[in-house]
Amino acid sequence: MMPPKLAAKIVGVLFILAAVTSIIAAFILYKPILNNPDYLVEGAKQANQVILGTVMELMLVVSAIGTAITMFPILRKYNETIALWHVCFRFLEAIMIAVGIISVLSLVTLSRAFVAGGATDTAAYQASGTLLTAIHDWTFLLGPLFMLGINTMMYSYIFYRSRLVPRFIPILGMTGAILVFVCALLVMFGVIEQVSFWGGVLALPVAANEMILAVWLIINGFNDAALTSLSANKKTMAIAAPM
Repeated sequence: MMPPKLAAKIVGVLFILAAVTSIIAAFILYKPILNNPDYLVEGAKQANQVILGTVMELMLVVSAIGTAITMFPILRKYNETIALWHVCFRFLEAIMIAVGIISVLSLVTLSRAFVAGGATDTAAYQASGTLLTAIHDWTFLLGPLFMLGINTMMYSYIFYRSRLVPRFIPILGMTGAILVFVCALLVMFGVIEQVSFWGGVLALPVAANEMILAVWLIINGFNDAALTSLSANKKTMAIAAPM
């Protein structure tokens, strides 16, 4: 296992990288193909910009998996089962984001084919585009909201019980996890829009938690006394376990 101080800094950097890349991709680089009525034409014209957005989201996928793998040796000291669940749900989040990336790249291909074909059979292209856009929208909901709520609750619970970081951070994390999970359900049932005022309000606490946690880990790392206590408890349990 890498030194806890180094692990903490890596986790902090990965949280920040994930936030930055996701915002740039979703709200800036994807605009020509996901937020433009004329996306069948503009997608081909701005293909490089959109593809750069998918590269950003691939960095998000790597960052999400990286946080889970790097935190696992730390979290397992308190509860190995929850630590494993956290890794699994983080991987599911990453998989869903990856499916969304594939749908965006498929939209680029569709747009290029539409332009190259002289804009014939527009209805068929629009139907395909609507389907691919819907796939991206659902993965954008299920990954960064639904699954995020679950795995944030898991690591925040362990941080709260173990005191690896100051308790106000995991309290914010657990609160944010509940709110973002509720947000996902409300969006799924059509009560609110994901990109809306209430969607932003419900997602804000979990975003704030990740940034506060990231900065804390980069500057201060995990609590040394809590790490020592967890390691001692782990050794005691290993010795006491029946052969």
